[in-house]
Amino acid sequence: MAITSRSTHYHRNAKGNSVRIDLNSDLGESFGRWELGDDEALLSIVTSANVACGFHAGDPSVLRATCDRAVEAGVVIGAQVGYSDLAGFGRRFIEVPPDDLTNDVIYQIGALDAMARVTGGRVRYVKPHGALYNAIVHHEEQAAAVVRAVELYDPRLFVLGLPGSAWLRLAAEAGLRVVREAFADRAYTPRGTLVPRSEPGAVLHDPDEVAERCLRLASGKGVVTTDGSVLPIAADSICVHGDSHGAVQMARAVAARLRAEGIGLTAFADTAGE
Repeated sequence: MAITSRSTHYHRNAKGNSVRIDLNSDLGESFGRWELGDDEALLSIVTSANVACGFHAGDPSVLRATCDRAVEAGVVIGAQVGYSDLAGFGRRFIEVPPDDLTNDVIYQIGALDAMARVTGGRVRYVKPHGALYNAIVHHEEQAAAVVRAVELYDPRLFVLGLPGSAWLRLAAEAGLRVVREAFADRAYTPRGTLVPRSEPGAVLHDPDEVAERCLRLASGKGVVTTDGSVLPIAADSICVHGDSHGAVQMARAVAARLRAEGIGLTAFADTAGE
């Protein structure tokens, strides 16, 4: 991995083959007696864990246990921040005043960082969740509020998001280290945005299809969109959603397919930190 002044990119060799890429997943999304996903299995596959921070999912015990397992597995911990929306799993847009949103994000990063530190790790990056992730693709005011939160908490943190989004643009302008993300199991529109989950075909489930798509992404060949066109996407990290049906099977298929083509899986941030 080569880091420019304040951004991160994965190099490709002279033949155009990817050398390495990060594989991330959303984890720590259980709550109380309600369990979601197989975090333990996914932590044996992925290189970065986007851990819920208690606003859209996760409780203190879940967050600490997830961080503990991530540290044991050598997986980098990231804060998956979102709207305060447990009932809607953070997938409903909320018009939060910018100052309040900044404070909400600081609160979430701090809570997860505390859990990570007592287990021997620390938060290394920030990735917005659900409706917040989608909103700050274009919502300049909210994007700026999240950027401000990262700046105030720790400007050394990486930020993970959709290429071309206001979030990554403003983060780069603020001097933060941006990481471009692509999705293994989500359909794309020709404009490069994600198809809303309410629409048919928005979420992919076939492990072989998902693995082949990830190979294209990691090889710099882009992704096929809903109208059949090819969208060029430069990705540093690929996400497999931990709450998707068959998430573990998809993640295993992706990891195996990439490694079979000589593409290594490596976190964009190291576990030791700075």
